[in-house]
Amino acid sequence: MLAPKFIPLVIKHIVRHPTRSLLTVAGVAVAMFLFCTVQSMQEGVEAATRVTATDTTLVVYRENRYCPFSSRLPEYYGRRIESIPGVTSVVPIRIHVSNCRASLDVVTFRGVPSQPFVDHHVPNLEIVAGSVADWERRSDAALVGESLAKRRGVRVGDRFSAAGLTVYVAGIVRSDEPQDRNVAYTHLPFIQEASRRGGSGGVVTQFNVKVDDPARLEPVALAIDEAFAHDPDPTSTRPEKAFVARAASDVLELVSFASWLGWGALAAVFALVANAIVLAVQERARDHAVLQTLGFTGALVGRLVIVEGALMGVLGGTAGAIAAFLVVHRGRFSLTMEGLNVEITADPTIIVIGLLMSVALGVGAGLVPAWQVSRREIAASFRAV
Repeated sequence: MLAPKFIPLVIKHIVRHPTRSLLTVAGVAVAMFLFCTVQSMQEGVEAATRVTATDTTLVVYRENRYCPFSSRLPEYYGRRIESIPGVTSVVPIRIHVSNCRASLDVVTFRGVPSQPFVDHHVPNLEIVAGSVADWERRSDAALVGESLAKRRGVRVGDRFSAAGLTVYVAGIVRSDEPQDRNVAYTHLPFIQEASRRGGSGGVVTQFNVKVDDPARLEPVALAIDEAFAHDPDPTSTRPEKAFVARAASDVLELVSFASWLGWGALAAVFALVANAIVLAVQERARDHAVLQTLGFTGALVGRLVIVEGALMGVLGGTAGAIAAFLVVHRGRFSLTMEGLNVEITADPTIIVIGLLMSVALGVGAGLVPAWQVSRREIAASFRAV
């Protein structure tokens, strides 16, 4: 450890070459920004696809269909699904999206029947502004997820237009579920009418099914698919998290590749700090000899070098981690594909992770130069140019 009284000396060594030190800190900040942003993406994917022991939701979709535009199921399927043992509730949903492909700015409308939605789903939502009663009174009303509302800058009472629809914002909702934070819930008949395009009503995109026991998810899913196997519109039923993971398979591969970029950024940080310290040690060889002449031991001089690397790492890493947190938090970015959302989360622990990683890399980068300095003889240091 290094006594606090030596910290001003380390700072003087850093500011003696301000351009090189500033470029080193800036490089660390940029690399740590990239690493923390990738970590935020990974956390968002994990939150959207993490399977827990309390999951009780199944998604019934049209077999061999992926985009909401192509999945069409008769609404009366809901009554047959309700009769299957283990099913506690069925909510038909008509999804209308502005873009079916993966994108950062997709608006997803979910048309739901009023009473089942209020009875089974609204209790899991926190009404931030507006009211459910106002939503029930108007056929064109929407309950907008908090992230979507902030990203699009809409408030209660506004008229909100996207994907060819115009709705009245009756409420802003908050939820722990990523799928609720980035959608607008509207009345099912409203979406069905808007999506008819010369066809008939009574068609939905999917059914969200609640089962009475998480252990029965797979048996109930199999029973649902068997019930409609010989109908004109066969179904494919999966647990909700598995359904999201399938839809987001391309995003999962993208994030997996991006993780290598994050680790590459850390390697760049290590090389950058190590190069800066090596150059500083070479230039200050005579200064180190003077310090040893004044009574500084080789081990103490080596610790000064290690703390110098750690301090530059902390300065750059903290700046990069805070910048990543602010950008993700304010941007409210969400990767959407097939009407499903993977939210890029802004967790304050990102700053702590960035700080710890920066310290570790700074210390690691300074170990070899510090070891060389601590073993160098005074005479050899004075002869160094």
